Amino acid sequence: MKRTIYLLLFIIMLSVLTVILTGCDEKQPENTAVTIKTSDLKKEKTNTTSTTNSVEEEKAEGYYKEAAEKQMAKPEKGEIIAIIKVKNFGEMKFKFFKDKTPKSFENFVTHAKEGYYDGLKFHRVMEEFMIQGGDPQGTGAGGESIWGKDFETELDESLVPYKGSLCMARGTQLDSVGSQYFITQANYNPSKESILTQMGYSDELLEQYKEYGGDIGNLYLKYTVFGQMYEGFDVLDKIAKVEKTYSLTGELSVPVEDVIVEKITITEYK
Repeated sequence: MKRTIYLLLFIIMLSVLTVILTGCDEKQPENTAVTIKTSDLKKEKTNTTSTTNSVEEEKAEGYYKEAAEKQMAKPEKGEIIAIIKVKNFGEMKFKFFKDKTPKSFENFVTHAKEGYYDGLKFHRVMEEFMIQGGDPQGTGAGGESIWGKDFETELDESLVPYKGSLCMARGTQLDSVGSQYFITQANYNPSKESILTQMGYSDELLEQYKEYGGDIGNLYLKYTVFGQMYEGFDVLDKIAKVEKTYSLTGELSVPVEDVIVEKITITEYK
């Protein structure tokens, strides 16, 4: 009789232990947006409702409006800027947020000054989303930081991925930033408002989205926004509209004719 009781107790304990170990071993799907491995950003499934609400409840009235106006304003005299000259398309000009994203700023500017990006192509172009470059291999699988290793994503609530934002691409982890960057190209899309509301974004932030476009749902507080275009939106739109073919992953995002970054110049705004 005792042996039977002991056996039952052993089976119960083993069952409980199995449940505990199984629960600890579960893994949530990782973000795959704008990854170095060229997976589809639009497949990202991240629940941001609770974090977005808690963040925005702490914001004073007018926070996002004031932040957006600062982000979208032209640079001040003497500020460091980047001029990205794209062969056969023209120039796009950017200011930086070096105080809030120091590593991304140093990485991009140093690479640019050393000519690392010159001659590379925008290997991934998606209209109403973004254009991505900075990979010496031109496949979306290459590139490294100036330190020879990946570094962490730098997030700041005041920096929003509006249209023309200069952002650092990354892999599935927040600390997997290398050399690749992307420029948001999406315009305001009224059909996305209800989804963004359900995700917990405030009316005030949505008002800025109406004004400046971009991609809040997929990118905000997930990717480093370290710069902002202030001139050359027409060039950005022309690049986004180029004829494309399918990538190896089945994504319609590879320009039929290469879109080449002829030169990135780092200079001061005058």
